[in-house]
Amino acid sequence: MNLPKHPAVPYVAGFAVFLGFLALGDRLPVLAGLVARVVVTALVLVLVARRVIELKPRQVRAGLLLGAAVFLIWIAPDLVWPGYRRHWLFENPLTGGIPPAAEPAASGALFLALRTLQAAALVPVIEELFWRGWLLRWLVNPDFEKVPPGTYTPASFWITAVLFASEHGPYWDVGLIAGAAYNWWMLHTRSLADCIFAHAVTNALLAAYVIGWRKFEYWP
Repeated sequence: MNLPKHPAVPYVAGFAVFLGFLALGDRLPVLAGLVARVVVTALVLVLVARRVIELKPRQVRAGLLLGAAVFLIWIAPDLVWPGYRRHWLFENPLTGGIPPAAEPAASGALFLALRTLQAAALVPVIEELFWRGWLLRWLVNPDFEKVPPGTYTPASFWITAVLFASEHGPYWDVGLIAGAAYNWWMLHTRSLADCIFAHAVTNALLAAYVIGWRKFEYWP
């Protein structure tokens, strides 16, 4: 297969495909859309990004702690201040609103399994490839392959963190903290695998919380 040769493609393709499916919104049935999103994005990663994916973290214990800390930060405001996220700062035309407390297919085992797989295994890979593997370096030098992982400027650090926050809509505040934390972890470890691992820990814990406590508003 003659795949695109641009060096950014392996880092960007999975993220772009995933966002494309999200942009379809309600045009696909909930479960069918989820299956398609997971399968197609995973295939893109295998076909296009396999050579740049790193899955052997070196700092497992610290990654566990960081991932757990980001999870706690993510849910803390809503636990401490009920109704916190109903403030206009988080519900407005720019950020969108909080989704309903439960999704139509949320009671199905296949739906829950696929959403957990997406959150804990797929999203950490596509997001870390894009945000920390590519954008953080590209903002330093468009010829990003010459930029060692973990290299940054203040502008690249905060632009990446802010854009990461904006991706999370009404959760932009905790998204900004998470983006800064994962950026810092990349600067500290200089390892994409360690960032993927910490991000996966956060998302796995959040998935367990969503399912265990029926907090489906965290899964828009």
